[in-house]
Amino acid sequence: MYHPYFRGKQFELITIRETAPMLAGSEFVPIIEPVRESLGGLERTLQAICDANAKAIVVVNPYHGDHQEDGASITNLLQAGYVGNEAISAGILLRNDMTLEDATSKYDAHHDHNPTFIHAGFTAQKALAAHLGDHLPTSRHVFIERHADILYRKHFEAGTRILVRDGFERRKNSEYQKNSPEKFSELHVTFGDMGMDGFGDFLTVGDSYSETGGPAYAVAIHLTYIDPDQDNVMFVYHFVSTTNDTPADPAGKFAQALKKLIAKLDSGTSKLDNTQAIQELRELHAKGHFPGLGYVKKLSMKHHIETLANYLG
Repeated sequence: MYHPYFRGKQFELITIRETAPMLAGSEFVPIIEPVRESLGGLERTLQAICDANAKAIVVVNPYHGDHQEDGASITNLLQAGYVGNEAISAGILLRNDMTLEDATSKYDAHHDHNPTFIHAGFTAQKALAAHLGDHLPTSRHVFIERHADILYRKHFEAGTRILVRDGFERRKNSEYQKNSPEKFSELHVTFGDMGMDGFGDFLTVGDSYSETGGPAYAVAIHLTYIDPDQDNVMFVYHFVSTTNDTPADPAGKFAQALKKLIAKLDSGTSKLDNTQAIQELRELHAKGHFPGLGYVKKLSMKHHIETLANYLG
């Protein structure tokens, strides 16, 4: 049903490993686009997925990161340990520079890895649907919404279809202060009405990709909630540090942002689910501890997954 799209950085992979039992219980299927040359973290993550009886889709031809030119090592990893394993699917990323021949050759090469097409700018959709022919009803397609409109998706309506929307507006952290909360998505409510079999998003990170985050002039904690008073639309809070004129003292800035979050929680009006991630943020506040910005991002992603699991469960 729910397909969170992760870029395979350290804390994204840790998030998947730590939530693997929840992903399994909710039948959530993460999509992982590996971006780091070392695949040790990915291998541990796939093992955690299998141990929890969960499922995942692994992009074998990433657009971003260290495997952009050659995803052979990812294919080798799948061939070494996951041939015939229905839990792990090879994701074939269809960008605008791919031809029909490219797409079909990738599909044929990964036939034993339960392949999934991920449509992200591909322009030979009609020809691909025709090529699949009798196999179309058993094929699975993930559509990145801004690259695949209704007419595009219509070619694959006989197959399984998942729509992924980027609900997170990426800005400089200091620019979020005037826009909190803001609408994230209603796709978790409407995907069935749109003829989709599932939905996804890029969590509280967004689709835009950068190798490093750069200096943090402001620290922001991004947390989503579902509002039952507004047709169960999902919104996102941005709790931003007060100080934002220098990259110094990230721990102090985290404390400022966390103080705002705790105040909102204690007001009783936040509508945030009391997830494990929220409980851990409360513990960090009580201890006055700064775990690092990557860890804070991990808690934000975990809270997002927990929130959707609570709603859909």
